Amino acid sequence: MSSIRDVARQAGVSPATVSRILNNDPTYKTTAETRQRVLKTVTELDYKPLVKRCRKNKPQSDAKRLSIGCVIVSTKGRYSDPYYMAILSGIEQELEKLGGAVTLVRTAQELANREVLDGLLDTPLDGLVLMCQVNEALFERLHQKFPHIVGIDTGYMPIDSVEYDHNRVSRMAVEYLYGKGHREIGFIGGGSLDKDVTKSRRYRSYCETMTDLGLTVNRDWVVDCAWDDKLCMKGVSRILSSGRVPTAFYAASDLMAMAALRALYLAKVRVPQEVAVIGMSNIEMSQYANPPLTTIDVPTHELGVVVAQVLTARINGDTSLHKHILLPSELIERDSV
Repeated sequence: MSSIRDVARQAGVSPATVSRILNNDPTYKTTAETRQRVLKTVTELDYKPLVKRCRKNKPQSDAKRLSIGCVIVSTKGRYSDPYYMAILSGIEQELEKLGGAVTLVRTAQELANREVLDGLLDTPLDGLVLMCQVNEALFERLHQKFPHIVGIDTGYMPIDSVEYDHNRVSRMAVEYLYGKGHREIGFIGGGSLDKDVTKSRRYRSYCETMTDLGLTVNRDWVVDCAWDDKLCMKGVSRILSSGRVPTAFYAASDLMAMAALRALYLAKVRVPQEVAVIGMSNIEMSQYANPPLTTIDVPTHELGVVVAQVLTARINGDTSLHKHILLPSELIERDSV
């Protein structure tokens, strides 16, 4: 099992820094980048426990702090997506103000392991954040154990839900490309819960918008990459080698958009002169892509803040009807379209 020194060494920080970040020390100031790097390294090295260690003679004020768990979506069991790390950072920062802390993080993939799931169910938590959809049976077990759950992009489960408007972001992207003169537009994305891309709300909205604009959805130009960058590059390369290439791609994730840019670069296809690319999420690194990525901004930090506020209110006695909160998105114009 990895030690805290192993985490510190790989993350390029001191063991004290790792400890203070994991324990949400309110007196310790660090950058969001450092915090995300440490959390990512913790999971990559499978450092356990992520939960704060118990201390004898714990101050009374600390003993009353709310303990919150998070179930996060990830690819191949690692916290590698800056989109979800930004949301997690927002949750942590707002909980710090509200008298709580994220004390346990698990991936949906990890919960397929019975021992990991049992460990989560045995953990004394005041509330839980679901950053992804889970199957009905798993949700029932979690909800029975943790009455206070807030979801992010969980659809219409019987819990509070905070998300961006999936339908609107796709419509914004396609309409923007249409306004720039594009009529042949491909799609890059994936589904959830092991479903294919056609079940994705972003894909369905893409198809609907294309139809509304009088455009044809060419299935040969749809890349179902399951949110894997290597599969994304293979899918784009396949389209390029076919000789029948769209003039633009809408990628329903900035990470997939940047993988597409890489595939286009390797094929010596100029962006945006020959093929345009628009992403979705506006992660920090998208502005440093080559060329800088045009994208739809999703307020990730604010998503985390609202989730923390809603969950804390529930724990503190809010019995109002369940909320479905949609946060606004906006277009960020750069150089890839």
